Amino acid sequence: QMQPVESGGGLLQAGGSLSLSCVHSAGSFGNNAMGWFRQAPGQARVFVAGIAYRARATYYADSVNGRSTVSRDDAKSTLYLQMNNLTPEATAVYYCAPLDQTTMRHPQQGFGSWGQGTQVIVSS
Repeated sequence: QMQPVESGGGLLQAGGSLSLSCVHSAGSFGNNAMGWFRQAPGQARVFVAGIAYRARATYYADSVNGRSTVSRDDAKSTLYLQMNNLTPEATAVYYCAPLDQTTMRHPQQGFGSWGQGTQVIVSS
């Protein structure tokens, strides 16, 4: 099964904006809810944002709510995350994965494997 390919990360100053993309396999994208996760150095991977199939609903972690927008293009099997007014706390590697549709906060059980992620570094 194809691994997701995340891109769009980079180095930027606090207050800046960034747009991340994740191309996933059509089979994994399918009719799944999709989510973004991030892992900061020395910390566990955590949920950032999620979007239901056909974008019927969106979900955000408190840490990014109001400053981020998650979207999807089902025809391209691509997930997006627009992040604005970034703070150094956003520094992490960002990953995408199908979401557990019961919780909409956790990766789907047995979804496959994580991609390489895309690194975001926000300097103060």
